[in-house]
Amino acid sequence: MIGVVAVSHSAALAEAAVELAMQMVHGDRPPVRLAAGADGGFGTDAAAIADAIDEVAEGGAEGIVIVTDLGSAVLSAELALELRASDVPVRISDGPFVEGLTAGIVRAATGGSLDEVVSETDAALTAKQPRASEARGPMPAPPAATSAAAASAGASPPGEAPDADATVEATLRNPMGLHSRPAALVVKAVAPFDARVTVSNATTGSAPASAASMIGLLALGAAEGHRLEISAVGREADQAVEAVRKLVADGFGELPSA
Repeated sequence: MIGVVAVSHSAALAEAAVELAMQMVHGDRPPVRLAAGADGGFGTDAAAIADAIDEVAEGGAEGIVIVTDLGSAVLSAELALELRASDVPVRISDGPFVEGLTAGIVRAATGGSLDEVVSETDAALTAKQPRASEARGPMPAPPAATSAAAASAGASPPGEAPDADATVEATLRNPMGLHSRPAALVVKAVAPFDARVTVSNATTGSAPASAASMIGLLALGAAEGHRLEISAVGREADQAVEAVRKLVADGFGELPSA
């Protein structure tokens, strides 16, 4: 499993961000360590970051993603790579701190590779863009990192859907739609299957998003009453599609009891 190191100028910020991210994990949690604050105050410490990297590596992580809050934290993280004793692959994400930690930790928990976890973390702001565009008008095309995230997670490029071995439609019933928690449940649901699963918002005509990408699913902007098209390619396509359909039909456990 891929590990994560959260580097922040504030210990309180790092603790809260990781706690939020862990709320989205259903099942085994990836190894996460904090390297936050310096000498009990604000700041970052390269030696502490190096120690956190080594601690995650000693726990058996196959790779490590570092998520930082401010620009100077990146400089400390780069220095830490020279100070560490371990030799597992380490990548420094340029994604946002809170959103990146959430997306990266969820993808790591479902067995994502180092490239997949980094791509999810880097592209973590994508989910906010549809909402922001409503307020400020047309937006430029998504950054290349978004396409890279989709590609590494097994999705087709925007606007291109693979020939599906199985496809179903399901209507969102939960009042809050496909928000962070349901999206994380979808990612977990498809992880065990030998299939590449995509989800598109048939109501809005969105391009398909990888079901292995929480950020891609959030970017669909799917609300209550929207129709989702769930498709899959692979040996276990039928089972994978049915697993997602059941989640949607059950309202992701968010419907009030009768």
